Amino acid sequence: MPSRAEPEAPPARELPGRRWLLPSAVVTRLDPDRPHRVGRSGRPRRTVRDWIVDFTVFGFAVLLGMIGANDMSMDPGTPEALAAADQLIGALSCAAVWLRRRWPLGLAVAMLPVSFVSNTAGGAVLVAFFTLAVHRPFRHNAWIVGISLALAPLFFWWRPDPDLPYLVSVVLTVLLGVAITGWGMFVRSQRQLMLSLRDRARRAETEAALRAEQAQRLAREAIAREMHDVLAHRLTLLSVHAGALEFRPDAPRDEVARAAGVIRESAHEALQDLREIIGVLRAGDPDDTGRPQPTLVALDTLVAESREAGMKVVLDNRVTESAAVPASVGRTAYRIAQEGLTNARKHAPGAEVTVSVAGAPGDGLTLSVRNPAPPGDVPPVPGSGQGLIGLTERATLAGGRLEHGADEDGGFQLRAWLPWG
Repeated sequence: MPSRAEPEAPPARELPGRRWLLPSAVVTRLDPDRPHRVGRSGRPRRTVRDWIVDFTVFGFAVLLGMIGANDMSMDPGTPEALAAADQLIGALSCAAVWLRRRWPLGLAVAMLPVSFVSNTAGGAVLVAFFTLAVHRPFRHNAWIVGISLALAPLFFWWRPDPDLPYLVSVVLTVLLGVAITGWGMFVRSQRQLMLSLRDRARRAETEAALRAEQAQRLAREAIAREMHDVLAHRLTLLSVHAGALEFRPDAPRDEVARAAGVIRESAHEALQDLREIIGVLRAGDPDDTGRPQPTLVALDTLVAESREAGMKVVLDNRVTESAAVPASVGRTAYRIAQEGLTNARKHAPGAEVTVSVAGAPGDGLTLSVRNPAPPGDVPPVPGSGQGLIGLTERATLAGGRLEHGADEDGGFQLRAWLPWG
């Protein structure tokens, strides 16, 4: 049986709000199916929010650098050459802030020695550590920020702050580094939460589509099974009587009239059954169609119809109160008997068919349909075996079991047990 292709995931809904309020990295992951503009490097282009944030952090780094440069200019103990070198390194570090989205880890690693030798690069160092916390896992932050904070006592021992005591400078630097890193990790967790919720929503949509497709498939299978069970019996009656009229054109007029009446009645019943199935399709519930489903009580009528079609049927019904059988069990038993009679009519014409029913509450309902080998040659009859497959599914869904197969004498038998209790 060819494998059924998996359904495609439903298209993602448009992101709520304005896209320019979200980072470019988040937008591309939240809506991967939508094409996004990329730059020369292949990375997504910055959104308006990215530009605002980049200018803000650049201004923050420049502002802290200017404050550091002013402090150094007012410190008479700082050589002029060292102050100039410090300011040059700080300016280059501020310019490097614009590379933080492309190389967050590389920029943070580069800022480790810079933070040890330059005072005016402090703002750029904080921006680099914040970016690293936002874009990389915690293990990178633990190593790089940990090394930087571990070097803070050595830095202030080498270049003490003229306005603050040594211990206060170290503690403030450690607290500021931890706060910046914690803030970045919080932003990262919020982004991951947003992405996980989006992924969960997409999975829910995909699962809903799968459930809907499975429900449609089960409905189609149930309808196909019902059409086979209902129409096959009627159409077989039509075929038998039409074949009799074809091969016996000189039959007595009363017999021809009776056969024509059976054909008319069978066609009428087939149309009624087809109308019932179409009503199920439109209403979605078999109980809304208005026509009752046959149960075990209608077994006598089924056997009578088969006898009128010329079959030899022996009914052994040992269920004293057929009306007491549950409707679902009785309906399944009726369909099994109907399919057994239809198969016997097609594959063993002229053979005597025995239908046996027995059972009681608590013991279950046992049903068998048996026919011996056909008395003569049987012309080939089209059939796919889907009826027996459908009956097995019916019996299993009802909580019972069904067995079928050929007997040693060439006959065929259907045996079913259904729960009744």
